[in-house]
Amino acid sequence: MSENRITLCLAGLARRGKKGLITYITAGDPDLAATARLVETMVSAGADMVEIGIPFSDPVADGPVIQQASARALAKGVRVREIIRMCAAVRQRVTAPLILMTYYNPVFQYGLADFARDAASAGVDGLIVPDLPIEESGELLGHTDQYGLALIPLAAPTSTAARLAAMAPLARGFVYCVSVTGVTGARQEIHTDLAKFMHRVRQYISLPAAIGFGISGPESAARVAPHCDALVVGSAIVNLVARAKGSDPAPAVAALVGEIRKAIDGMVKA
Repeated sequence: MSENRITLCLAGLARRGKKGLITYITAGDPDLAATARLVETMVSAGADMVEIGIPFSDPVADGPVIQQASARALAKGVRVREIIRMCAAVRQRVTAPLILMTYYNPVFQYGLADFARDAASAGVDGLIVPDLPIEESGELLGHTDQYGLALIPLAAPTSTAARLAAMAPLARGFVYCVSVTGVTGARQEIHTDLAKFMHRVRQYISLPAAIGFGISGPESAARVAPHCDALVVGSAIVNLVARAKGSDPAPAVAALVGEIRKAIDGMVKA
């Protein structure tokens, strides 16, 4: 697969000695127009990439904050095709990589080839499917490779050496390293030995490594950043959107993203 925006973005950050900041938002919460504005807000505030979650009725990897956001979006009738169209509109205004996070069922129902084609045509750069085992990812990977989408795998602290070795040839873009066992959600502390975990991952996978799950703000971001090439912040942002309760969440979201950006800037690559 030729280099796409994700690969170029991470390579550029590495050359500058900077850590990547990937932010997450649930599409359609509170509505798609607000989602589009928040993507632009986060990029302007310092996000290097944005992960856009497709709401699903059984989000097994997500904690309560993102589950509730998905439920609110689904209750308003948000559909996958509308999300892809929104991505196309956002792509006209931002150059940062866009990544769709979804579960396998919505992709399967849409059609694997059609999903990969339409997402790529809309300017999406990557795809994360947390409930798709690597052993069963071959068909989707064929389509994502065809259209230049990076199918990004997840590694967990419990991933065995054999699993990491099997993941290596199938990984695209970066490897998403789950900092804790369990579901997404901001945490006061991350108890995983990140140095040991990342050493194991890097023994088998040469792509950049991003750490997600549990990063709640600038302090935890600063603790995690030395161990990885990029970090992912999701539930803390989605929670700000929920707390806005109809008012504009953009100022609070911009402030949090800006604080995290400031906390990780200038750090030496691990």
